[in-house]
Amino acid sequence: MEHSKIVKEIQGRLFALQDSAYRDFNSKLIPSVMPDKIIGVRTPALRKLAKEYAGHHDIATFLECLPHDYYEENNVHAFIIETVRKFEDCLRLTELFLPFIDNWATCDSFAPPVFKAHTGELSASIERWIRSSHAYTVRYAIGMLMRFYLDEDFSPRYLAAVADVHSDEYYVNMMRAWYFATALAKQYDATVPYIEQKRLDGWTHAKTIQKACESRRITAEQKAQLRLLK
Repeated sequence: MEHSKIVKEIQGRLFALQDSAYRDFNSKLIPSVMPDKIIGVRTPALRKLAKEYAGHHDIATFLECLPHDYYEENNVHAFIIETVRKFEDCLRLTELFLPFIDNWATCDSFAPPVFKAHTGELSASIERWIRSSHAYTVRYAIGMLMRFYLDEDFSPRYLAAVADVHSDEYYVNMMRAWYFATALAKQYDATVPYIEQKRLDGWTHAKTIQKACESRRITAEQKAQLRLLK
């Protein structure tokens, strides 16, 4: 899509905030993004910029200009969506954006607060996202289940949904392991049968136990049990 005035304006603001040393550091952490697509702007500055532009009269144009050129543009996009207070609008913008997420950092830093108040309505979308062919949409779905559905909105069916994901993507399986390790911390009795019965693939099984044993939220007795299940 041809760049609009607001896209060029936001890009200019981002380059004005560029920290080259931080760009070089960040590019090593996000290998799925080409180094020349990373400007080098720290997250607090991105959030501040997103808050500034959220009320811009032409912000809808920026949100429609996908794909973006730069990693930081994607993050500003995500943080602008987070400011949307109406659930239906936020969900619509999220649906449009998810296919263009191309890295773990954007994926994991994007969690609209309004979703927490609408977990019942959101669950159907999550269960659809988790079946996506796009790796970062799947990772995002699992992240939402980990963030919003391991406490009062917990259901064993979410454990099954994550266990049923089959992927060769490292960033999907790492999120699966992170989810199950967190589930062990919060819903141990419901979760540990997945480890006892080895219902996860070998890599995710081992990584789940490793991450759980590194957690301060899991008791010493539970860690001892998990180590026997390696």
